[in-house]
Amino acid sequence: MPAISTFFGLETTLRGLMAQQGALDVTSHNIANANTIGYSRQQAVFTSSDPLQVTDGARLSTLASMGTGVDIQSYSRVRDQFLDAQYRGQNMVLGQQSTTSDSLNQIEAALQEPSSSGLSAQLAKFWSAWSNVAQDATSNAGRQSLVDQANTVVETLHSLDSQLTDAANQASAEYTSLTQPGGDIDQSLQQIASLNKAIQTAVSSGDHPNDLMDKRDQLLDKLSELGQVSVTDLGDGSIQVNFGDAATPVVSGATVTWPQTLNNAGPPPTTSGGKLQALNDIFKTGGTVDSLRTDLNGVASALATSVNAIHNTGGPTGVDFFSVGAAGTEAASISVNVNYATVVASSATGTGDIAAQIANLRGGTADANYSTFVTRIGSMAQDATRKESTAQALVNSVDSSRQSNSGVSMDEEMTNMVKFQRAYQASARAMSTMDELLDILINRTGKVGL
Repeated sequence: MPAISTFFGLETTLRGLMAQQGALDVTSHNIANANTIGYSRQQAVFTSSDPLQVTDGARLSTLASMGTGVDIQSYSRVRDQFLDAQYRGQNMVLGQQSTTSDSLNQIEAALQEPSSSGLSAQLAKFWSAWSNVAQDATSNAGRQSLVDQANTVVETLHSLDSQLTDAANQASAEYTSLTQPGGDIDQSLQQIASLNKAIQTAVSSGDHPNDLMDKRDQLLDKLSELGQVSVTDLGDGSIQVNFGDAATPVVSGATVTWPQTLNNAGPPPTTSGGKLQALNDIFKTGGTVDSLRTDLNGVASALATSVNAIHNTGGPTGVDFFSVGAAGTEAASISVNVNYATVVASSATGTGDIAAQIANLRGGTADANYSTFVTRIGSMAQDATRKESTAQALVNSVDSSRQSNSGVSMDEEMTNMVKFQRAYQASARAMSTMDELLDILINRTGKVGL
C-alpha cells in the first residue's frame, strides 16, 4: 500500500473546521438581518472536496480514491423567482386599486354628503326660498334671501367642479413627477443598472453578491407598484427589465432607456397597470374626472334649464334666472342672472304663481341628477375600496409565502448554530487526536522504554 502523508489527516480536519466556521458566519449574518426588509436568508452549500487518488507508485495505476474532507461550494440565498413574479403581479394590482381608491375617496369627501353644506341641502334651501317668495311675492327680503341662496348653490357647484379639476391636476402632476427624467422611476432604474454592473463584476470573479441581489429585488418590488415589471436573467448576474408596455427594455445590464412612452392614454386597453395606470385613468381625456364632470354639468344644466323655462314665462319680457356657458362648462360657468328686483315671481302682480311653480321643481330632474351623481361616486369609491382590500389580501398572502421561503426563522437559525457548532467541535477533536498521534511519532519514536 503506498504511503500517504502523515499530515494528510490534519489537512482534512482543517477543511472541516473552515467549512463549519463559514456556515456559522452565514448563520450569524442571517440572525443579524432577521428584521431587515427585503433580506433573503443565506446558506452555505457544502460539497466534498476532490478525493486523493492513491496510486501504485511502480505502475502508476489508481488503487483507490481517498476522501479529503469538505469545502463550501457557494454561499447561496434562498429565493423563489416564481413567488417574486407572483408578488410583483399582485403588487401592481394593489398599486392601481389603492391609487384609484384614494382619489375617489378624496372626491367623495369633497361632496360633503350628507351634510348641511352639501349641494343636496343647498338645493333644498333654494326650493324652500322659492316657496317663501310664492307666499309673499312682493317681499324684497324674501327675494333677496332667494338670490343669496341661489348664489350659494352656484358657489357650491363651482366648488365641486373645482374639486374635480384639482383631483385631475394632482393625478397629472404625480404622474409627471414619477415618469419624468430624474423622477422616481428613473432613479430606481439607474440604481438597478448600477447594481447590475456591480453584481456582474462580482459574479465574474467567482463571488456571490447576495446582499446586492436583495437590494436589486427590493427596487423591482418598489417598481412593480407603479406598473407591470418583467425580468429576464441575462446569465452573467445582470438582468433585463421591461416596464409596462414600453417598446424596449428600460434596463439591460448597465444601460437605462428611460423615459419611454407608455400606452396608457387608452383606448385600446393597456397593459401598463399599477399606480401609473390609475393616475392616468383619473386625468386623461374621457377618464374618471371627465366622466364625473359630465354628470355634474348635467346637474347644473338641468337646474338652469328647468328654472329658466318657468321664470321666462312671467313678466313683460322673459329673463333667465340662471346663465350658463358653453356645453361642457355648465357647472363651472353657471351664475345667477338676476337681482332681488328682477326676480320674476308672478305672472300677474302679487300672485306668486311663477315662484310656486319653480318651488314645485323640488325632487325633479336637477335633484334626481345630483342624487344619481352622488350615488355613482359613492358606489365607485366603495367598489374601489373593496378591490383594494382584496388586492391587499392577495399581496399579503403571496408575501407570506415568500417570507416563509426566504425569510429568516430564528428557530431554524438557532438549530443550525448548534449543528455547526457541534460539527466544528468534532473537527477540532479530530485535529487534536491527529496532533497527539504526530506528537508521539515525532517526539517519542526511538526512545525505548518511554
